Amino acid sequence: MHIKTRAALVAGLSATALLAACGGGGQTGGDGGGGGKEANGGEIVVRGCQPQNPLIGGDTGESCGHDIVELFTSTLFKYDPATGEPKNDIAESVESDDNQTFTVKIKPGYKFQDGTEVKAKNFVDAWNYTAYGPNAQYLSYFMEPIVGYDDLVSEDPDGDGPQKAPEPKAKEMSGLKVVDDHTFTIQTKEPVSNLPVRLGYTAFAPQPDAFFANPEEFAKKPIGAGPYQVESYDQGRQAVLTKYADYAGDFGGNVDKITFRIYQDAEAAYNDLLAGNLDVLDEIPSSALVEKKYESDLPGRFEQKAYPAIQTVTFAPDKVSPDYANPKIRQAISMAIDRQKIIDDQFDGARQPADGWVAPGVEGYKAGACGDFCTYNPEKAKQLLDEAGGFKGKLTISYNADSAHKAWVTATCNSIRTGLGIDCVASPVTDFATFRDQIGAQKMKGMFRSGWIADYPHIENFLTPLFTKNGSSNDNKYNNPAFETALVDAGKAQGDASLKKYQEAEQMLAADMPAIPMWYYTSTIGWSENVENVKVNVSSGRPDLLAVSAKQ
Repeated sequence: MHIKTRAALVAGLSATALLAACGGGGQTGGDGGGGGKEANGGEIVVRGCQPQNPLIGGDTGESCGHDIVELFTSTLFKYDPATGEPKNDIAESVESDDNQTFTVKIKPGYKFQDGTEVKAKNFVDAWNYTAYGPNAQYLSYFMEPIVGYDDLVSEDPDGDGPQKAPEPKAKEMSGLKVVDDHTFTIQTKEPVSNLPVRLGYTAFAPQPDAFFANPEEFAKKPIGAGPYQVESYDQGRQAVLTKYADYAGDFGGNVDKITFRIYQDAEAAYNDLLAGNLDVLDEIPSSALVEKKYESDLPGRFEQKAYPAIQTVTFAPDKVSPDYANPKIRQAISMAIDRQKIIDDQFDGARQPADGWVAPGVEGYKAGACGDFCTYNPEKAKQLLDEAGGFKGKLTISYNADSAHKAWVTATCNSIRTGLGIDCVASPVTDFATFRDQIGAQKMKGMFRSGWIADYPHIENFLTPLFTKNGSSNDNKYNNPAFETALVDAGKAQGDASLKKYQEAEQMLAADMPAIPMWYYTSTIGWSENVENVKVNVSSGRPDLLAVSAKQ
């Protein structure tokens, strides 16, 4: 059977940052770029948050960093902001006869922002760098399906003990081959039916040759092949991006300059928006959601849309917090949470209670995977807790304090306390980067808030990174061999048979409850009077910054 991927059948579109004061209004002008468009697009200031890791495609897996990375990088495909469908970006085609050997042809003419051409080797070299264990790239796991990945990683023989992991057997994956400047092949260990859909994610972005000379220095002012280039990055304060004049793709933006101003508090960002000191806000704080206050604060300058993302509460690994290890305790806590009341009280109804670990809107979503364990039932919850022998001590739910999580986490604790008669405390952590670092180092105890926005619109993306043994974001360190086998079988199958296998794997999570599904997100964004054409990107729930125009 000859397969030409869905993504390969579609064509590709076309698309740009400030310092102290607010943008809007075309202060800078400019001299062209962005797929041939004239400049004079003005500049905008958008709300940013502190990225956890350096701004490198293979090392940035959270929205704070990804919002920036996706503007200065290009990948093989681009997810349509209106539909989520993958469209060709750098890819001319991706073809496979067996879902195991893929031939990738890239379009000639794409240039990195240092003027060098994007070639096949730039993809292969970048993916090998991401996969190589000693480089400690956060998204290394995304390369695991490729033949030879296992030779690039090694395990510390005593976990995180005094010994170090030995040198890996190889530095390059044998499953990647450069054919010529514009062609390379990918061979996977097993058939992976949705591999092409994954390749639009920034973990698979190419890197210029300059990256490999000094990745640490490169990350201070990274270079990509996207519509914008990083002008400056002042960690903890702001990132400034300007339009790339020689951008060759179809996904250019409108404004000449975008500044991500990093806030430590969602309320402060909202107040800056109201005062006209901020142009685009990705998150309306809870105080403005109550009784839809934002609608009167921002008349005609807001949008609300559902998108494939989920809020969860994850349990710390068993070795970190053994008191939570009994699945019945976890299920009891889940059943003690009145999701709808919290949504109504804290978000004015602008969420959908979650009944599984996969969000609606992605291929393969199936309602009800969590069963009764995600239904509010305090009597059953108390019964499960009694069967587990009760819980001694105090429950804790940690959250990053630089976003609007305090109110709902407190409300969740109140629901648990009422339902189970156990004290529960909302525990703040300074900012997102610190929060994620503590989770990654397995220093976070008890429960902590977690969430996932689809990297690509497929059920597999909600399962593999979060719940497989070596998943990049498996914060619970969940390890279920039957679950892993089911995912492998799903990857080998085609069409509906494949989706059914993935759904069977998802249902296994109910028995172990490594994380509690809370709700499916609805994005509510707002903007200032200085800008127009602000929309929600339905594939990410983030503002589509490529579509924003500054009023002249």
